[in-house]
Amino acid sequence: MPSCKHGHYRTNRSRSYAPIAGRCTCIWNSRRTNQITIEKDTIVNTSTPAGNRKLTLDDIADLRAYERERAEFRSHMIEVKRKRRVALGDIMTIMFENRDTMRLQIQEMIRAEKLVTDEGVLEELKVYNPMIPMPGQLCATLFLELTSEEQVREWLPKLAGLENSISLKLSDGSTVRGAIDAQHAAGLTRPDVTAAVHYLTFEFTPEQVEQFAFGPVSVVCDQPQYLKVAELSSVTKDELLTDLRP
Repeated sequence: MPSCKHGHYRTNRSRSYAPIAGRCTCIWNSRRTNQITIEKDTIVNTSTPAGNRKLTLDDIADLRAYERERAEFRSHMIEVKRKRRVALGDIMTIMFENRDTMRLQIQEMIRAEKLVTDEGVLEELKVYNPMIPMPGQLCATLFLELTSEEQVREWLPKLAGLENSISLKLSDGSTVRGAIDAQHAAGLTRPDVTAAVHYLTFEFTPEQVEQFAFGPVSVVCDQPQYLKVAELSSVTKDELLTDLRP
């Protein structure tokens, strides 16, 4: 089984990208449109748009257009993903997804599979749009960073039930527990062994959203074999509030 670094993949699908280094000087716009150019050192507003955040065909560039802008877009996304990534112990990482991270994932899958039809792109949208959070939600991909066969044999059985063991603890002591994404549950959930990747959704009430903003927030894993807590940085909290609020 391959190790899971910080990409995404679907069951029986190819791996995603390996991010590159560099500085962003443009924002990806939409298919068949020009890039939006900005000066270096300008702060880029990457918050999701109000209303319906789901991606459509018009948001996805064709292969040639994406290739022209790919390096700068991926460079820009390194910083976006840095703000949204949380390490939970030595072998677990949680990536909180948004419209931009899923757009990157879809573009990279289309590139890897050389999809040129609207039908093919629509299939990718069907798979990844559920991981774009609407107001009052956070969506996350959980990765187990297992880099050897020995680790795989040790940890996947030991962490059975992991997908039901992740929650966010708010400053008043209340918790919001992650629910496994129904679309992926069948392929990634077994009673005797876990998977190296899980897709989670956290549903907040309006009161919980305000509590999230009010004080410290921690990611908690209460799986008996892997009890871990990681407090969100202020940078990550601010970034996730753009998902939770309209």
